[in-house]
Amino acid sequence: MTTPLETAVAGRHRPHGQPAVELRAVSRTYAAGQHEVRALDGVSVAFPAGSWTAVMGPSGSGKSTLLHCAAGLERVTTGQVLLGGEDITTADDAHLTALRRSEIGFVFQSFNLIGSLTAEQNVALPLRLAGTRPSTKDVRAVLAAVGLDDRRRHRPRELSGGQQQRVAIARAMVTRPRVLFADEPTGALDSTAARKVLGLLRDLVTAGQSIVMVTHDPSAAASADSVVFLRDGRVVDHAVTPTAREVADRLARLEA
Repeated sequence: MTTPLETAVAGRHRPHGQPAVELRAVSRTYAAGQHEVRALDGVSVAFPAGSWTAVMGPSGSGKSTLLHCAAGLERVTTGQVLLGGEDITTADDAHLTALRRSEIGFVFQSFNLIGSLTAEQNVALPLRLAGTRPSTKDVRAVLAAVGLDDRRRHRPRELSGGQQQRVAIARAMVTRPRVLFADEPTGALDSTAARKVLGLLRDLVTAGQSIVMVTHDPSAAASADSVVFLRDGRVVDHAVTPTAREVADRLARLEA
């Protein structure tokens, strides 16, 4: 029998061996007065489909820039970005917007829920913005998948931080995205709520979802299948299924 989580991530064809997202020799520079800041410097990295990759590094290492470039939120200066094998490097704004509404899901530290809407209405919002009439059955199925079917009529202020983040995850999953990007998803949560959210992300990956997550928390990173480490805009290390202690030690060496 298909589980609610398997239903939530179903519907995306993932060719065998093809990464969910790939960056090829990507650089991203910004003007800072009379100087130029190179946030990413020739980054080449592939995020496997159906896998969970954490991205870590010291402050200013380029973590968020990498996430934004991979998701098409920022243009790269040089290099290529491929989403499910499609080169989106030079895609126009209309195409990128369409991709963000169908192929990509986002989860942020601050939840970004609309306070006047119920959990059910918040989850349905991406479908409405995409011009699709939300299916009540589908919306409730996604809420059930994150364990909040009994909270669907509650507004954000009536939910705990962990529950709000689970609503945000359900909202990101309702379009059945090819890849879920998470930016510090447990950063605003206490340890108990964080463990529940990380457990939910693990369940999503087990059901087939691809996740790329930026975090500063070694415990959160250790929940992923692998960890990519950045420093000064470059990939400098990679670990597969490390422990939280191993992640913390590697991060400490980068910050030294």
